[in-house]
Amino acid sequence: MSDIANRNKKNPLLSPKDIEASEDNMIIDCLLNPGVFEFNGKTGLLVRVAERTMQKEGLVSVPVYNDSGKVEILHFNIDDPKLDNTDARVINYDGTDYLTTISHLRLLFSDDGTTFYESEEYPAIFGEGEYESYGIEDCRVAKIEDTYYLTYTMVSTNGVGVGLRTTKDWKNFEKKGMIFSPHNKDCAIFEEKINNKYYAFHRPSSPELGGNYIWLAESPDGIHWGNHTCLAKTREGKFDSKRLGAGAAPIKTEKGWLMIYHGATKENRYCLGAILLDLDDPSKVIARSVEPIMEPIAEYEQTGFFGNVVFTNGHIVKGDTIKMYYGASDEFVCKASFSIKEILTHLNIS
Repeated sequence: MSDIANRNKKNPLLSPKDIEASEDNMIIDCLLNPGVFEFNGKTGLLVRVAERTMQKEGLVSVPVYNDSGKVEILHFNIDDPKLDNTDARVINYDGTDYLTTISHLRLLFSDDGTTFYESEEYPAIFGEGEYESYGIEDCRVAKIEDTYYLTYTMVSTNGVGVGLRTTKDWKNFEKKGMIFSPHNKDCAIFEEKINNKYYAFHRPSSPELGGNYIWLAESPDGIHWGNHTCLAKTREGKFDSKRLGAGAAPIKTEKGWLMIYHGATKENRYCLGAILLDLDDPSKVIARSVEPIMEPIAEYEQTGFFGNVVFTNGHIVKGDTIKMYYGASDEFVCKASFSIKEILTHLNIS
């Protein structure tokens, strides 16, 4: 086993029972991998909270967000021949798919990096409009100068794309719309420009030709993206044989840009790996994990809403230490630390 993560003894740090539902008629099913940032001397998490609707006998009820970001509940008669509710995650009514759970982003803060709390001063972030009607998910946070860039998954009947909002104070947000069209997710923006250009990882998907690979894009303004390059593909027989996607913004080291990424098998076992990219040209891959740097080996990583999963969107770097926050079993928020030097050694970089 190649796991080199140092797990926090207080894991899980957050569970569904620790958060209140957004409305009285909603139930929290799970907490998922948070975006991570520092603000006013505190550690901040932007946790994905997945909720479902309380069900009534004889009906199947699903939530959607309206244009103003408020939850609307749709009810379907369980005996309606137009209804297909054989899948616990997605139902279909008269040709339209609906998710049985819907996600929003919840802001939590910590003074010590371990104990987190909510503040009424910083409200939750909900999906708004046609392209976020089924929720927003899996946010990454990048800070460039005095602005935080939030890239997240937008979900609707139109598909799954990447949205962008920016903020300086976590109270007021500027919406930039969809920056990568469906089907795309796992977008992380670099926290500094290279040769006066913004760079970002993203993950377009193709079920027929190609696959779930990590791509790199560049931009003159952080909003309009082009010059796409495929960085990393799935590998048969490895921990990332079925799909892979970027974690948070890459870490700048003397040896190159260090990206932590998730990889999964066809059995949906999610592990974490590492990729090192050239400092001046991040389209050049210097090294990549043969074995994962973290595997789902703890009980809370193996058993939960969707077991055998470790998945990260965020970290804070202090010297040689990566303080990583991650989702476990699609239910819990946990913390682990890594040594950058040890990861580079794992990549055979000295």
